[in-house]
Amino acid sequence: EDKRASPYVLMPEVVTSATRNEHHSFTLPMSIDVVDRSVIREDKLQVNLSESLNRVPGISVLNRQNYAQDLQISSRGFGARSAFGVRGIRLLTDGIPATLPDGSGQTATFDLNSAERIEVMRGPFSSLYGNASGGVIQLFTADGPANPTLSGSVFGGSYGTYKGDLQFGGTDGRFNYNYDGSRFHTDGYRDHSTVTRDLYNAKFKMPAGNNGQLTFVLNSIDQPETQDPLGLNRTQLSQNARQADPSALLFNTRKSVRQSQLGVVYDVNISATDKIQARTYVGDRQVTQYQAIPLAAQLAATSSGGVVDQDFGYEGIGLRWTHNVFSGERPLDITTGFDYDRMAQHRYGYMNLFGLQGALKRDEENKVTNSDAFAQAEWKFAPRWSLNAGLRYNSVKFSSADYYLANGNDSGAVTYTKTTPVAGVLFNVTPTVNAYANIGRGFETPTLIELAYRNTGGGLNFSLQPATSLSKEVGVKAQIAQRARVNLALFQVTTNQEIVVDQSVGGRTTYKNAPQTYRKGVEFSAEAYLGAGFEGYFAYTWLDARFTQQYTTNTTNCITTVASTQTVTANKNLPGVPGYNVYGELVWRYAPLGFHVAGEVRANGKIYVNDLNCAFADPATVGNLRAGFEQRRGKLKFSEFVRLDNITNRPYVGSVIIADGNNRFFEPSPTRNYLIGANAQLQF
Repeated sequence: EDKRASPYVLMPEVVTSATRNEHHSFTLPMSIDVVDRSVIREDKLQVNLSESLNRVPGISVLNRQNYAQDLQISSRGFGARSAFGVRGIRLLTDGIPATLPDGSGQTATFDLNSAERIEVMRGPFSSLYGNASGGVIQLFTADGPANPTLSGSVFGGSYGTYKGDLQFGGTDGRFNYNYDGSRFHTDGYRDHSTVTRDLYNAKFKMPAGNNGQLTFVLNSIDQPETQDPLGLNRTQLSQNARQADPSALLFNTRKSVRQSQLGVVYDVNISATDKIQARTYVGDRQVTQYQAIPLAAQLAATSSGGVVDQDFGYEGIGLRWTHNVFSGERPLDITTGFDYDRMAQHRYGYMNLFGLQGALKRDEENKVTNSDAFAQAEWKFAPRWSLNAGLRYNSVKFSSADYYLANGNDSGAVTYTKTTPVAGVLFNVTPTVNAYANIGRGFETPTLIELAYRNTGGGLNFSLQPATSLSKEVGVKAQIAQRARVNLALFQVTTNQEIVVDQSVGGRTTYKNAPQTYRKGVEFSAEAYLGAGFEGYFAYTWLDARFTQQYTTNTTNCITTVASTQTVTANKNLPGVPGYNVYGELVWRYAPLGFHVAGEVRANGKIYVNDLNCAFADPATVGNLRAGFEQRRGKLKFSEFVRLDNITNRPYVGSVIIADGNNRFFEPSPTRNYLIGANAQLQF
């Protein structure tokens, strides 16, 4: 239910990601938040997760303003090292993995236009989803409405930005459907950053017997020839933040992505105490990327050239069984299941001859499979106490067959295994206040990108080890007179064998394991209806993420671009992790006119660019204004909005490229910019 339909009552947040069964987040011993449909859609372009998830404490979503590289998302610092895509966080859509078996994922496939809600879980319980230490982000597509409904939206804004979206959904007996298609285009804030993206998503639900239901989810993305402006060094940033690096123009850096996926979920109640869910999915993804690598470096025997051409085929199955052992005042539910996911990647590398494809430099087939089993239990063992606990056995196998033998045969294989237990307890202090604590272990393997190179020789870097972590958390959740909600969490995480950048030279980035890191932090959020039409929301994250033992790295020192052995001393900050994040929002609504106006403030601390902490992006504070109207005329509904972002016109760096070998660390964000949009909806 849309919480704004009841303007003076905050409805309880219902979540399924935490236990795989429906629960109010208030009753769970963990940090989990819901971003609902109204927040996702209201006065937003609905293209990037950064539009909505920056309001979630513990989550940092840095928008690179570079659609060739996707967003930089981290959860309690996990995933911050990613040069592109998402690492260390599990992504799912309607229960179907959007994260590949190696732990890498893309958020560009998330269709925000048709989203019902996004659930965001942080902390130890995310390990019950497998190879991810930091968290789980799961998008749920809305069901079609009760009556057939057609809606269309148009958007336009700064930097040649426009978007069109068409959605049709409804219900016919026991058959439910929702289809959405959109085209997004922008010339980009920076030079050489144009993108056009076509996104399609469809969801169908139908009965399967008396007690069963089938759900089909189909989605595809086509994003051709997306330009990549690369990062800027400090001098370039101060001269002209909108420029592309000259090498981006020289080598015509760009990326093309095409992906299609089909998922099927079968839910059935086999008895009053037992239910089963089975899922399967299959997909295909093609990626071609032109990189800016000097010709001399591309000619090296171990180089893969400057053009990456990848074709992924992937599929998976999953089965889980939930059994109600006890009901009544002391309910006990046990869920067991397994997941099997597989991907096969054929990777070619070619010379990039100033934007044209040249000679073959790499030809290999890489395969990754995960075979996991899990069990978890929910038990209200006393009137005011409840326990959630789980265990997952993870087995992830990487193998590589080398067909480019000019520089030797670099085939090989490695298997990583780990059992990750987790447990949490919740105490009902009062009917409106709950306190909780949890503890658990996490497991994160290297991705194929992180295994791709070794410092010497060719082939995958099979000496790289998975990172393991121990997370602890305590927290308090409070509901105040159904008009306010407050959450507070304190956490600490110790990670062994943290995966970090070792060297970035000639387009080859290699990784190694740092001995140990430590994270501690505070997450706070408050949401309230303040009266007289005012609503307020505030979120704050403080995060101290550091190396606790020294190690050596072969990155640059931020002064020259020549890599050399450097010592990273204990207490250096983890790069890519803001020391704090703040989000505040105040909304005023005037129901008789269907009008609202809102102010937003977002701030983050400095962001270090590498493990040496020799440079950083300055702290940034950005203010936004937005306003909108809504009109209803029988079966017609119209809405319009306008928003102005970065109202103070402040230049700032939105994200950084970790340990860039050319010291091009900085990715600037837009100064003052605007967006307008309109939507029309017709119910038949």
